[in-house]
Amino acid sequence: MKANVGGIDKVIRIVAGLAILSLVFILDGSARWWGLVGIVPLFTGLFGVCPAYSLFGINTCPMQRKTA
Repeated sequence: MKANVGGIDKVIRIVAGLAILSLVFILDGSARWWGLVGIVPLFTGLFGVCPAYSLFGINTCPMQRKTA
């Protein structure tokens, strides 16, 4: 798959993913497992590919210059 997540978008996804993932350690009981949802934004930020972006045709990566 081609990368479709740009720089600032990656940083936001990684920070949000880590914040949500930290709920596993903060919450008690069965609610703590909702923190695993943070894996999704974390991985999309780390790998630079978002399947939902592909589905909707969104691309936040900067255009690469083509050389002649």
